[in-house]
Amino acid sequence: MAISLKSTDKELARYRIEVVLRVVFAVVGGYVFTTLSAIFLSYSLPLSKSDAVITASVLSFALFTCAIIWVFAVKSLLRAWLGLVVPSLVLGVLILTIQFVRGGL
Repeated sequence: MAISLKSTDKELARYRIEVVLRVVFAVVGGYVFTTLSAIFLSYSLPLSKSDAVITASVLSFALFTCAIIWVFAVKSLLRAWLGLVVPSLVLGVLILTIQFVRGGL
């Protein structure tokens, strides 16, 4: 008795590639976004330097979790990628601006 599968081998391979890409986006993109967010928060929180760094580090765990959930929640890979790259670029520019204003560059 032959089993009839609704998906073809090509569709299955495409699905597997998409899952792998989402994992890569979630891990790498989430890490970059989280790191930049923690740096930005440590600069901008109105606390002492040590308290700001600790608070930003603790918040980074929640941000990384949210980034991973975001990548797997959206429908398209392009939206997942843009959802991590655009905020990361904005945070990077803000960090460089803060460092330039403070005289760190």
